[in-house]
Amino acid sequence: MTQTSLRVLIVAEHASLKFGGEAALPLHYFRILRKRGIETWLIVHSRTRDELKSLFPQDFDRIYFVADTLWHRIVSQCSRLLPNRLSHFTFGLILRLITQIDQRRIAKQLVSEQQIDIIHQPILVSPKEPSMIFDMGVPVVIGPMNGGMNFPPAFRRLEEPFVDLSVRFGRLWANLLNKLIPGKCKATTLLIANPRTKDALPKCISGKVIELVENGVDLSIWQPKPQNPTSYLETTENHDSSQNYQQPTQFVYVGRLVDWKAVNLLLIAFKRVVEKVPAVLEIIGDGTERANLEAQAKELGLTKNQCPNSEETTQQFGCQTQGSNSVCFRGMLSQVDCAQRLQLADVLVLPSLYECGGAVVLEAMAMGLPVIATNWGGPADYLDESCGILVEPALQDAFIDDLATAMIKLAKSPALRQRMGKAGRQKVIDNFDWEVKVDTMLETYQEAIARTAPKSAT
Repeated sequence: MTQTSLRVLIVAEHASLKFGGEAALPLHYFRILRKRGIETWLIVHSRTRDELKSLFPQDFDRIYFVADTLWHRIVSQCSRLLPNRLSHFTFGLILRLITQIDQRRIAKQLVSEQQIDIIHQPILVSPKEPSMIFDMGVPVVIGPMNGGMNFPPAFRRLEEPFVDLSVRFGRLWANLLNKLIPGKCKATTLLIANPRTKDALPKCISGKVIELVENGVDLSIWQPKPQNPTSYLETTENHDSSQNYQQPTQFVYVGRLVDWKAVNLLLIAFKRVVEKVPAVLEIIGDGTERANLEAQAKELGLTKNQCPNSEETTQQFGCQTQGSNSVCFRGMLSQVDCAQRLQLADVLVLPSLYECGGAVVLEAMAMGLPVIATNWGGPADYLDESCGILVEPALQDAFIDDLATAMIKLAKSPALRQRMGKAGRQKVIDNFDWEVKVDTMLETYQEAIARTAPKSAT
């Protein structure tokens, strides 16, 4: 069977660029497969209907939606009573299984009517979460999955004891749950992002396990940044790092503003940075911790104002850079707007302590930015010393010190930033371009089909 003759069905809870995170994965698979002329269908929840209609007007008849039921609404209300992480593993799981019951019915119908060759379920990203997509009459590929994480030992206190105990208890029962709902046990192929995720898979699996990174980069959006406003300050390896720069180094954080992202520790570290070198920090994102972080930045003497709404020049970077206005909060931005902001930056900083994936790291690398991130979880799968700096999540004070040291190091060396940025972009082109990733996925589809095909009589 040739790749172009494949008939693929993608089943996912969400397919959305607006939702971010794992929701973008099925959207990109569907987008690229259809761009290549491969017969592909998609089953998702109806909450992304409007976005998908605007993105795929020519292929909208190939997208099937599962609508909310009374049970969805009841369980959703109950989920609000629990902390986010615990809710995700309890009521959130029930919601996703309810959705999959309808998806299973639609998938069986499409397998018959459209002569589907293979089903791909890109998310469930969690290796422990059961799948309802089994006994479909065609091979099933699940993943890439990415999980099996805990907080670094020095930061376990961030997890409430009740939540931590509940999650551990749930993981112990995951093997039994996956036997009762055996989608992963019966899957033809299971894709895992790293060895950590493989160790977290249910014990009952019988399919082939293949390692494949979870995230990819759409290089049509995340283009290389133009000539950086500070790059002219250094063109050789022998630049005097002690000189006073005319332009501040432009750091940027992109992500949700929640406690495990450790933006509060980033602000403390950044206070030490601006005492040593001219620098600004733009924080892109929103979340439950935003008000607390804004208050903290003000208390540290880092900001007085919000980012202005008007268009700024490259030199301004959107933040007031004099005196006590070194940090600004921009809020949530679309992917296109976020890419424009990153084009004005010098360094991405992601101090997250619980980051299974970290797509923003790859996006920044694609734009030629060096990255400072925590040496824990997803970012450690992408970064090495050629393209960034990984900070060990040791004791809190040491983590803050090392984070500040890394930022100062890159602030003082534009040449190092340029060298790391160039290496990072090449790494993305070679390994994380969505086009390259789909090439690998097509090979995976064909291998799964061939492995499960009836053996011809000899």
